[in-house]
Amino acid sequence: MERKINDIKGIFQAAGYEKLPELIKEYGQDERGGVRALVEKAKKRLNALEKEIARTEGMKEYENKYRDYMCICGIDEVGRGPLAGPVVAGAVVLPKDCGILYLNDSKQLSEKKREELYEVIMEQAVATGLGYVGPERIDEINILQATYEAMRQAVAALGVAPDLLLNDAVTIPQVEIRQVPIIKGDAKSISIAAASIIAKVTRDRLMVQYDEVFPEYGFASNKGYGAKVHLEALEKYGPTPIHRKSFIKNLTVAKSGE
Repeated sequence: MERKINDIKGIFQAAGYEKLPELIKEYGQDERGGVRALVEKAKKRLNALEKEIARTEGMKEYENKYRDYMCICGIDEVGRGPLAGPVVAGAVVLPKDCGILYLNDSKQLSEKKREELYEVIMEQAVATGLGYVGPERIDEINILQATYEAMRQAVAALGVAPDLLLNDAVTIPQVEIRQVPIIKGDAKSISIAAASIIAKVTRDRLMVQYDEVFPEYGFASNKGYGAKVHLEALEKYGPTPIHRKSFIKNLTVAKSGE
């Protein structure tokens, strides 16, 4: 007896990627328009998966190049530009046979995808570490030095001792481990991309919490960057304890035209 199209649709929807080739073969000769549409959709899913696998494999260039190292750690930071909140660094050691897909520069991913990948990374990584440097320290030593400090904290928090660091663009001072700075590394290395994602998600969650304390500034949506609602609140209410005084000073100078 011929299956109804709705039943076949349910089978396709419930199928994982590994089952799709079998279903495409089984229903590929079905002449009904609804079934043909399901088969074509399945083919597109498989094609998209193959492209994503190829893209991800391309992002393993540096991990493969330095494969002889025992413990490769990717490092990245978020929050260098905002007017408020900390700079946060992430450090991630992925397994050598890492099969996580969709890793990319965190800025290229939707919030939903970042949250999904955060959970996958935290579950599958060999080790993860985070570093935080707050506004007072940023004002004290400047944002670049604060970024380096957060990165050193993240490496120290790993729980394992990496023998190679893949960094997004920078070379971190006061670190004896061999480092490989990679320009736009969060789009070229899965390890750096993973570090970018956990740092971004961690900082975003923190800024959402700050929004509950200081709701006028819109931190949940702008994450401390100079959005209109944030600048208007600064002008009306003044800075909060999480604002970077050195950044606000620069903003005041820029507004006054000095």
